[in-house]
Amino acid sequence: MRTLVKGRWFVVILTLCACVAFAMSVQGGQWWVIGNAEVGPFGAKRCFEDGCTPTGLGWLGADERWMRIGMGTWAGGLISVFVLIVMAGAIAAKRIPKLAAKTALVAIATVTLAGMWFVVQFPRETHAAAELSRGAILFVVAIVLGVASAIWVLRGKPLS
Repeated sequence: MRTLVKGRWFVVILTLCACVAFAMSVQGGQWWVIGNAEVGPFGAKRCFEDGCTPTGLGWLGADERWMRIGMGTWAGGLISVFVLIVMAGAIAAKRIPKLAAKTALVAIATVTLAGMWFVVQFPRETHAAAELSRGAILFVVAIVLGVASAIWVLRGKPLS
């Protein structure tokens, strides 16, 4: 008899929720709000009466390294989404994807370091009015859900 992850559909849903949270966090932006501008790892968006205009991160006065860290956070988040989708698909197919779970843990650990560095290095001295927003909160939620689902898979117990 093959061993299955106990509560596999719960783990699939947990994993897909982590995917959605990662994608909304890094792709949707809005880690900080500065007046009428939203700043995220991929870029910024300034909203005026006639609409919103996407811009880069250069106008914040930050150095190139910080902007590269932002792009690394964006890319790492999307890589984590891909690996978690692979893991969810394997679980749904009644397999225990231990390699995908280990890869997900490595991807999540890497993007966590990049994301923490992105937050810590934010140019607060020139933008003291910046407020942390939903993107950073979704990032933390995605990390917790992703790690929980990967550990659940690695501990794969037989289905009773």
